[in-house]
Amino acid sequence: MRWMREIAHRTRVEAHATWIAARDPRTPLLARLFGWLVAAYALSPIDLIPDFVPIIGLVDDALILPIGIWLFRRMIPASLFEEYRSRAEAASERPVSRAGAVMILSIWAGVLLLIGAYVWSWRYW
Repeated sequence: MRWMREIAHRTRVEAHATWIAARDPRTPLLARLFGWLVAAYALSPIDLIPDFVPIIGLVDDALILPIGIWLFRRMIPASLFEEYRSRAEAASERPVSRAGAVMILSIWAGVLLLIGAYVWSWRYW
């Protein structure tokens, strides 16, 4: 069970390092764009396959995110990613931001409400 926690912690730190790298101007443009996609997938509460689908729902997170991080790491110099990883590791020691989670969920709720309003307006047109 401990090894699962270590893998989850490492994946979380590397996803955060990807997020830091995607915002850094020293990262090449193509890598930054790909980093934004990987970070968005990691932070998004919406999955390609919902987690409640037995086995497959969790396997997509266990495969897509590490593969995306691996590809991203190959796009930038190793020394640069090590800097990002050390910053992310230091940040993992800090308390969790509940306000950040509320903000992300609020953004997704707003987007879904806008889509719903748009679809609803076409339904009765």
